[in-house]
Amino acid sequence: MDSYDVVVIGAGPGGYVCAFRAAQLGLKVALVEKRATLGGTCLNVGCIPSKALLHSTEQLVFARDHAAEHGIRTGAVAADIGALMRRKDAVVARLVGGVAALAKARKVAVVTGEASFASPTVLTVRGPGGAASLSAKHFVIATGSAPAELPFMRFDGRTVVSSDQALAFDAVPPSLVVVGGGAIGLELGSVWARLGSSVTVVEFLPKIVASFDDDVVRVFSRLLQKQGLRIETGAKVTGMRTDGGKAILLAEREGTALEFPAEKILVAVGRRPYTDGLGLEAAGVALDEKKRIKVDGRLRTGVPGVWAIGDVVAGPMLAHKAEEDGVAVAEWIAGRAGHVDWDLVPAVVYTDPEVASVGLGEDAARAASIPVNVGRFNFAANGRAIANGSTDGFAKIVADARSDRLLGAQILGRGASELIAEVVAHMAYGGSAEDLGRTIHAHPTAGEALKEAALAVSKSAIHAI
Repeated sequence: MDSYDVVVIGAGPGGYVCAFRAAQLGLKVALVEKRATLGGTCLNVGCIPSKALLHSTEQLVFARDHAAEHGIRTGAVAADIGALMRRKDAVVARLVGGVAALAKARKVAVVTGEASFASPTVLTVRGPGGAASLSAKHFVIATGSAPAELPFMRFDGRTVVSSDQALAFDAVPPSLVVVGGGAIGLELGSVWARLGSSVTVVEFLPKIVASFDDDVVRVFSRLLQKQGLRIETGAKVTGMRTDGGKAILLAEREGTALEFPAEKILVAVGRRPYTDGLGLEAAGVALDEKKRIKVDGRLRTGVPGVWAIGDVVAGPMLAHKAEEDGVAVAEWIAGRAGHVDWDLVPAVVYTDPEVASVGLGEDAARAASIPVNVGRFNFAANGRAIANGSTDGFAKIVADARSDRLLGAQILGRGASELIAEVVAHMAYGGSAEDLGRTIHAHPTAGEALKEAALAVSKSAIHAI
């Protein structure tokens, strides 16, 4: 039996980052992964391949629809799905190869196979070469999540598909119905709409991306519809039927039956914690009512020496949140002062334009009777956005009306995923809207819209009335 200081189960962003940080701190570490490659869902079939497809299709739209206005002459523009997918796969291969190289350089033992607890201190791994037993002082469960299914409409990989399959279609489906108006559904819906599919997004709630403020969602929805996405909100999916070999999604809205014919149906209603086959009962690890692993404020389970991070515990199912969990746990195990501020986890939808948020939104603040001042600045008045042809959207800053402390921000615009980090940084030290507004930004940059929005909190914006 091989013995380690730390055994991390799952090599996604949370798991491999935890393993690497523990190794940096001088601990003997093993990283167990059932896939042949490291990186988990994010690198293999999630964050990275989806962003590769989004970027490629953004280039297609530019070349086809906007190049001429920039004085760029092109011939006929068409997509080569095979080449597009090969590029996506190459991006994935490069990144998972990089993670493997880092594991080797940091002397992290990589064990391939399915893991299950034999006891609180022993893990059995069944892999291609047979079964092996690992003992450790500490185990970190980082097995991530899997696409959630609708109980009356299971994935078949052909007609009813998950995000995994929707990342790898070998042809553009003539029609695609997306069940779920969250980040995954809107991103993949955008990819296939750009490639020529007729895309309909069916959302149960009254609006898409429900965690964002109403004013953000109104503009965002309009922009997506302008790009060809049909958006149906307030529609409860009830099932599906087939007619002449074509699927028809069934739904209802306020008692009225709805039907949405489609070549393929992408179910993107969220993800579920993945603890299948882990043998948690043998370790004595408990789950909550949502099948998440119960942990305390330092991500410890009720079993000494067993920790859990990322998507298997409560909190947003986001790769960057899992990474921070992993770093903190590695540091706590090593006797260091680990820290995660779960109130400052940014959320992003990587469409074009992107939407990003952190902290408290205006709607949520007012619903909670928290007095706030709000500053808003349109990208249509930002020099860099005008020069780039990316004037859709706006930045919004929410500050405490009494102290001016930053409470949150929401950004709708190209590059919002990059811009939101500046707000997170200011909020991390308890900064105010004035602090952000007095931060010098290079000119011209899209980031100046954040500066102006922060100044607008006190009605001091320079380039807006």
